[in-house]
Amino acid sequence: MIGCWINGEPGEAVSARDRGLQYGDGLFETMAVVDGRVRLLESHLARLYSGLSRLAIAPPDRDMLSHEIAAAAASPGAGVLKLMITRGVGARGYRPHAGAATRVLMAWPARENPWTASGVELRLCVTRFAEQPALAGLKTLNRLEQVLARAEWGDDPPEGLMLDGAGRVISGTMSNLFAVLPQGLATPALGRCGVKGVMRGAVLAAAAAHGIATVERDLTLADLAHASELFLSNALIGVWPVRRLGQRTLAVGPLARAAQGWIASL
Repeated sequence: MIGCWINGEPGEAVSARDRGLQYGDGLFETMAVVDGRVRLLESHLARLYSGLSRLAIAPPDRDMLSHEIAAAAASPGAGVLKLMITRGVGARGYRPHAGAATRVLMAWPARENPWTASGVELRLCVTRFAEQPALAGLKTLNRLEQVLARAEWGDDPPEGLMLDGAGRVISGTMSNLFAVLPQGLATPALGRCGVKGVMRGAVLAAAAAHGIATVERDLTLADLAHASELFLSNALIGVWPVRRLGQRTLAVGPLARAAQGWIASL
């Protein structure tokens, strides 16, 4: 880790009574730093503040937070920022309070990313998402479903595909999924569970701007079997083509490469 700031001050300690630690009561954003600036910063902030409103967590001043993020992004060697906003320190019990939120901001170096060019193998996870529309789309601090899913295998492959309890395709453990179908570019609907990634939104917007039909809808494994291409996205990796899902091998296709080009121009 390059640096850590608690409520704008250097440090690594939060109260044991913080509701983020006690209950996972909060949200987080993981942001890519490119040339000292956060890529898609406004999209990250829009999702964050929308989520804080949905959870009724007191939002920090936006100008102050933007300044803190910019300062962290300018840290030498910073490639990744992780921002956590919790409901703050509260009394015992689930009932939310109206106190000040806690801000935790960390800077990390970027990781090696060899799969952008070669594509990834995608395994099917046993662990499934539970449905909770009240939290659907949000990037909450409770990631236990993804933790359990990621514990299912070792170092390789780098990502796994997760379904919901009804067998609908939702996402990877850390990424959103796109499928190139005869009808156009499809990505799973996330009204029941899953995280609406900022890179997912950027890819959808870029595809539409290039005249490509896009749709957010329920997808099944049977639908993926008819896809000519599959690819993954998140704020850090950009776009990863999928070259293998289970026993099926796929070619790295032109739309995945086009999406990588769109992201590179952001």
